[in-house]
Amino acid sequence: MAFEIIKLIKGKFDMTLFLLLGLVGVFVIIMLRKAIVLMQGNNNKLVRMLQHTKWYQQHWFGGGFLFIVNVVLFTGVGLVLHLITQLSIPFIHLLIMIGAVITSIVLWVSMNRGWQGSKKNRLKMGFLGSSFYMVLALYIVYKLITLEPSFPGDDTFMAFIGLLFGLIVAIVAFITCMIFTGLSYQNKSQ
Repeated sequence: MAFEIIKLIKGKFDMTLFLLLGLVGVFVIIMLRKAIVLMQGNNNKLVRMLQHTKWYQQHWFGGGFLFIVNVVLFTGVGLVLHLITQLSIPFIHLLIMIGAVITSIVLWVSMNRGWQGSKKNRLKMGFLGSSFYMVLALYIVYKLITLEPSFPGDDTFMAFIGLLFGLIVAIVAFITCMIFTGLSYQNKSQ
């Protein structure tokens, strides 16, 4: 049975299937965001450190820190994915991408819990930090618009599909980061 599932996944719609499953998974995570945020208490080391850091409580610095965290996460995952292309281990890239999503959400939840400012400034901080993914999406749109064949007769369809998937991932990452960092979910009993 497992071999049949692998054969199904290795079909011609495998990347589309993974993209759709990923989008559904992120949608479910967004729907359960309040429970996820409240599950992580204030006893987390990063949360306590951020709560007691004065510069983080200013929306410009907090948003800039979130922007840098997103750049580091994206660059690190990109480097790891580039390095594992040399290995011939199937599906390891999917595990790395799932791990990157989980790591990002855990960090975004910690940053949400560590914020002590107003709701308006929280939105500013979340938007500034999430804007990395919007800049990435705009860059991908630029690459889509200026997509040209590398040589005469080159088919750019697969490059277009890859850029389209990248655009979808960047937009979903922007929305998810904005929701997890820009919206407040403080426990009423605190």
